[in-house]
Formats: sequence, C-alpha cells, structure tokens
Amino acid sequence: MQIVRVEEAIGNVLCHDITQIVPGEFKGQAFKKGHIITEQDIPRLLQLGKEHLYVWEVKEGFLHENDAGLRIARAIQGVGLALTEPREGKVSLVAEYDGLFTVNEEFLTSINMIEEIVAATRNNHRPVKKGDIVAGVRVIPLLIEEAKIKTVEAIGQAAAVTAVSPYRACKVGIITTGSEVYHGRIQDKFGPVVKAKVEGYGCEVMQHILVPDDRDQIAQAVRALIADGADLILTTGGMSVDPDDVSPSGIRKAGAEIVTYGAPVLPGSMLMVAYLGQVPVLGLPGCVMYHKTTVFDLLLPLVLTGRQLTRPMIVKLGLGGLCLECEVCQYPACSFGTGA
Repeated sequence: MQIVRVEEAIGNVLCHDITQIVPGEFKGQAFKKGHIITEQDIPRLLQLGKEHLYVWEVKEGFLHENDAGLRIARAIQGVGLALTEPREGKVSLVAEYDGLFTVNEEFLTSINMIEEIVAATRNNHRPVKKGDIVAGVRVIPLLIEEAKIKTVEAIGQAAAVTAVSPYRACKVGIITTGSEVYHGRIQDKFGPVVKAKVEGYGCEVMQHILVPDDRDQIAQAVRALIADGADLILTTGGMSVDPDDVSPSGIRKAGAEIVTYGAPVLPGSMLMVAYLGQVPVLGLPGCVMYHKTTVFDLLLPLVLTGRQLTRPMIVKLGLGGLCLECEVCQYPACSFGTGA
C-alpha cells in the first residue's frame, strides 16, 4: 500500500472506500475499495477533495479481484450457465434454462484447496429454474497471484466443473396396478399425481394402463408400452411385501434387469429401479401418492437428463435421504437428497 497523488493513481487499486455527501440529498460510496482508478475518475476525485489516495499497484504476475473472479468463473462454467458481471470481486453463475445442475465434486474440492480461492455451489444433482444462481466465485485478497488462477483454469480444462443439463421430453407410460382400481371398486388417485409430476417436466403421458394384481398382465403391459415407443415406464401400486403386491415380480417377468428393489430414502424406501433394454422402469412406492416430495422427485430429473441409474447412485441417496416432512415443503432448497 502506498500514498500517491490522484493524477498518478491511474491503473492502481483503491485501498479504501471514498464517500460522497450531498447535504439533504445523498450520502454513500462514490468509489468502492478495490476500484481500479481510470483517467475518467480524476476530475470527480478532485471534486470530492481527494488529492492523494491509498492504492495498491497492480504488479506483473498479479490480478485484481474482479479479473480473477471472472477467470475462475469461466474456468468452472459448463453448458447451460451464464456469468454475471463481477461485483466486489464476486461472480455468479446463473442457469440459462430449467434443468439439472451438476458439479464435479472432486474438481470443485481441488479448486477450493488452492489458497485464497473460493468457489461455492448448490448441491449436486439439483433441479434448477432458468435464472437461478447455482454457484458463486471470488478470491480473498484484492490482488492475487495469477499463477493460482492459472491452476484453476488447468483444472477446468480437464473436465466440466459445473453444468446445467436440459430435460428430455420423454414419452411416459404409466401402469396402475391393483385389483381394487381395475375393477372400479375405488378411484385411482395415484396415476393423476404421477401424470402431473412428469408433465411438469415437459413429458407426455402416452398411455395409462390399468391392470389387476396379476404378474402376467403387468409384464404384458410393460412390454406393450415398450413396443409403442415409451421412453420411461412408471408403475404405481403393488410395491409392498404383501402377498397380493406383485408389481416387482411382474416387472421381472417382463424381462427387465433389476438395478435395485429398495432405496435408503424415507419416504420412498419401497422403490424398484429396472431397465428393459435402454428404457427405465420405475416401480413407485405408495408414498408418492400422498407425500409432496419423495425418492421419485430425486430420481426423475436424473432420468430425464439421460443418466443411467445404478445401485451405487441409489445407495448414495442415504446421505440426506431422510425427508424432514416440513409443514411447508421447500425442496429442492433443503437437505433432502443431498447425497445424490
């Protein structure tokens, strides 16, 4: 830090705020700490009575916090993300469309291990809306060694650190199982809930089939939907361990490869994940019908962005897999599903 005449301060970094006071009209910051002095600033500084300033000289090999913040943001910026202008060194990454936010956790950790670098993001695999801020970056000092920023850029060149993946508009087939619904003894209230959820992501429900608790008819319905071009099949009902609940065996009989039956998520533990060829078949537990947020809400965005569900992915849901069932649901702005 050094004291220089205002006319000699061009290109240097201001070390302190400068306040402007107009009696009865305004009192506030005219120049903020960290501002880089330009030639156009000189007349105004003189009008404010500033003939000398405390400044830092930007030396070769160092970057101002605004320049450093922009370079970090560009280094971690993946598809579907836009950048804000730097504000006091901070740059935000903003979703350009609705989709699933993802972050390479290993690379993010490597970046934050670099001293004086800050990169903060939302949780991994979270659904976001267009305009949502998903990450923010900055450096701690006003001036930082450029070598540290180059290290961040090298990490970002190896693979995308952050991204927003758009949802696919899938053709969805729904199979509602249960003899009580099939025979009209009770009204189906499960199918409409599932239909509303998938349509909320821009998907089309191509067909909704009602079948009794019969594994052969369930298997036949699965195969029929595949033949008609379904991209995703959802079965509702019949997922418990009661003798009459035969949805899991019906899915197996259709020829699907079972990824898992059961998930470390509450609500949603009686979930089945299977694939028939490339088509995911999800056996949804009954809680999806009456709980606002369940395991289905954690997995549906993954499926709709083309991710292959695996057992390790499902097992990892156990960390953060306990829904607190808040009176007013805040998902995804909460801890539920943070292990995804």
